[in-house]
Amino acid sequence: MSACVPTRATDSHQNRTKRAPQPHSPPPPPPRRFRIAGADVSASIAVFLIALPLSLGIALATGAPLQAGLVAAAAGGLVAGRLGGCPLQVSGPAAGLTVVTADLIHRYGWRTTCAVTVLAGLAQLALGCLRVARTALAVSPAIVHGMLAGIGVTIAVAQLHIVLGGTPQSSVLANLRALPAQLADVHPADVAMSVLTLALLLLWPRVPGRLGHLMRKMPAALVAVAGATLTASLAGLSLAKVDLPSWSSHALAGLPEGPALGIAAAVLTTTLVCSVQSLLGAVAVDKLVAGQPGLSARVGRSDLNRELLGQGAANIVSGALGGLPVAGVAVRSSANVQAGAVSRNSTMLHGVLVVVAALLMVPVLELIPLASLAALVMAVGIQMVSLNHIRTVTRHREVLVYVVTTLGVVFLGVLEGVLLGVTVAVAVALNRLAHTRITHDEKEGVHHVHVRGQLTFLAVPRLSRTLHLVPQGTHVVVELDGSFMDHAAYESLQDWQNSHTARGGTAELTGRRTGVRDTGPDGTGFEAALANTATGTTIGATSGTTTEAPARTTADAPSDGPTTSTVCRCHPWTPWRNHQCDHRRSTPAGGHPAEQTDQPTDRPAPGTAEPSSSPGTEPHTGTGTHTGAGPDTGTHHGTGTPTGTGTPRSGTPTGTAGSQLARGISAFQRDTAPLVRGELARLAEEGQRPSQLFLTCADSRLVTSMITSSGPGDLFVVRNVGNLVPPPGEESGDDSVAAAIEYAVDVLRVRSITVCGHSGCGAMQALLNSEPGGTQTPLKRWLRHGVPSLERMADDGRPWARLAGRAPADAVEQLCLTNVVQQLEHLRGHESVARALREGALELHGMYFHVGEAQAYLLTEADGGGLFDGVGAADMSA
Repeated sequence: MSACVPTRATDSHQNRTKRAPQPHSPPPPPPRRFRIAGADVSASIAVFLIALPLSLGIALATGAPLQAGLVAAAAGGLVAGRLGGCPLQVSGPAAGLTVVTADLIHRYGWRTTCAVTVLAGLAQLALGCLRVARTALAVSPAIVHGMLAGIGVTIAVAQLHIVLGGTPQSSVLANLRALPAQLADVHPADVAMSVLTLALLLLWPRVPGRLGHLMRKMPAALVAVAGATLTASLAGLSLAKVDLPSWSSHALAGLPEGPALGIAAAVLTTTLVCSVQSLLGAVAVDKLVAGQPGLSARVGRSDLNRELLGQGAANIVSGALGGLPVAGVAVRSSANVQAGAVSRNSTMLHGVLVVVAALLMVPVLELIPLASLAALVMAVGIQMVSLNHIRTVTRHREVLVYVVTTLGVVFLGVLEGVLLGVTVAVAVALNRLAHTRITHDEKEGVHHVHVRGQLTFLAVPRLSRTLHLVPQGTHVVVELDGSFMDHAAYESLQDWQNSHTARGGTAELTGRRTGVRDTGPDGTGFEAALANTATGTTIGATSGTTTEAPARTTADAPSDGPTTSTVCRCHPWTPWRNHQCDHRRSTPAGGHPAEQTDQPTDRPAPGTAEPSSSPGTEPHTGTGTHTGAGPDTGTHHGTGTPTGTGTPRSGTPTGTAGSQLARGISAFQRDTAPLVRGELARLAEEGQRPSQLFLTCADSRLVTSMITSSGPGDLFVVRNVGNLVPPPGEESGDDSVAAAIEYAVDVLRVRSITVCGHSGCGAMQALLNSEPGGTQTPLKRWLRHGVPSLERMADDGRPWARLAGRAPADAVEQLCLTNVVQQLEHLRGHESVARALREGALELHGMYFHVGEAQAYLLTEADGGGLFDGVGAADMSA
């Protein structure tokens, strides 16, 4: 066993406490010391410069003491930063809490608002202990986006009064009613500073060129407020400015005063908004971190339940010290990641800087005009009404939920708006479940009944009326365009089918992703298809369940051909499920039985998702394999191809392959292309930037995107028969593989190359069975590049490649493993690869995929023969 594959030790307690390092293990780490990376220091400064003006502005918008914003920023940075489960998320006073807090202050006063903040923190601690953080993310995004948009509108309307030099009212309606009078009494100095703030805020990030790149290192929010402050001071304008009373007079939390029901509702609302905003922020930070591979390996994914505990603790501290409610803030978190933060130290250090500023920079902060802070917060409120969110909910047909939630928050309040949005979302979901569109038309003597939507008992009366409009004795196609059919609908369809076929008619059931299928006059195929969609099952490609009927019986096939059936019980684009086409395999007269027999196979039991193809025939598919990263399952339906689940070479209907290809392309254009068009457009514009060259066999059962969980633009794939890498400079060698390697390493700058073999490889079987001499076909000439693998396995002086946990099943599997190790040696001989390896810019990996077990193995020990260790579902670090 290699030292790279650790085994469990059963040594005593003494040995466990003091153990000598193994020969190939890294030395034990030195004692940990508290160190702050330089990247964390610079990131904390950037976040602090953003947080300082925003914290004061949000406190101003809520009507709270301005120190409360600084207290919340410090508590969020120090407490949530230390205890939270998302190391790079920055917490503090959030714009999303402005409306809730302002309403609480207006109703109950400041000290009770602080008490509500403490109680909300305790509620968050309870939710974190119950580990329900993931449940909070189940809220419809349309409701969350609508809530934030409503809060943004409320903030913008309220701050507009301060921008104009006035005072905001207690509600949106009151602010709208008072707006004409405020416009008639404009204060020019306040408006001028507000306009200057907004202009700097919008134009600063858009300065082009190298100068703009340098200028953008300074946050736009800080530049806008600092510019307005400096201008007002130099011009000597008479403006309302920040007033920070002495900390000795700062009000702390008191006992809640007010009706118990109102206090409970306030705690619930604050808990809801704080928790949802913080958890969504943590998920967003995870996405930002995932875009930086080096950072994602160091930081890891967020622990949402721990994040909820950290936010609860921060709210308790902030409320007790007289601060605003705390939540994760997207703007500061994004700036933290983009500034290069690598640990939670940046968040905590930003909290320390806020404390220092609150104690030592009071004279400077008191120079800031309130109109400048109001303009800053108003801009934040406007940005909360995101056009991207509106496009998203429109695409998912949830505009009604979004609009109702937004209007509810604006005119009724946050909690009321959210509850109203939830009610509408549930009503929309029930309507979609109950609303089914059923149409009937006739084309060229064939009656088509199209059912769009979920087929439940509520739609049975309309379905029955439509089906009984079909004349007796006719051919009917029933197309189900939905994903669910309950038992009542199934019974109704089955009863109608029995009645229709008894009167001489024929019926056919199809799904939206399938081609047309016929049934015999007895209708048995239709009934069998219905059985697959009985109570509680789904319809269509989304579940891999078939809905079409079998094709004509063998009696309809030509009498001189093989006994084959053209039934297809699958969809062309069923995700990761091979086509279970029931083409019965037989050897036609004049066929090639040697290509279909006497080969080791990895066949599972009948009916499983693994294709029952003969691995020995794999070399014949070398020029027709799927090399992209799409969701195709790799099934090869081509004339003249005896592999996979397609029909045999002889007696194949001429149009079978063409119709299969056309149906697959049509399904892609209809169902998949709209979903991936945006990503592909981005890749088309930016060009490909794959991180890995993946060299594997042309076998149709190997789907590179499936076994590596990759997508468009991730892998640069090279496929050939036997996953062979011809040695460089060999006479009559193959330049196509060498060219692909050179292009991937020198042009695309891939960071790793993987050679992947697989079980039951026909090329390896052909190598084992090859005899010297004979006609040199293209296949035999190509397989000569695998002879070194055969010689390596036959060399008794070299250890064999092996699998961790079991011995190879047979000589074919042994050669498949040895071939991966040997081709890696060939790969090292290429000049571009050798150079990149010397520079440390490239890694080489060996991989073996067992088709029948759907199990991947990675080469963990390359010395000697090589050890392949299985990769489990929990091996996230691999």
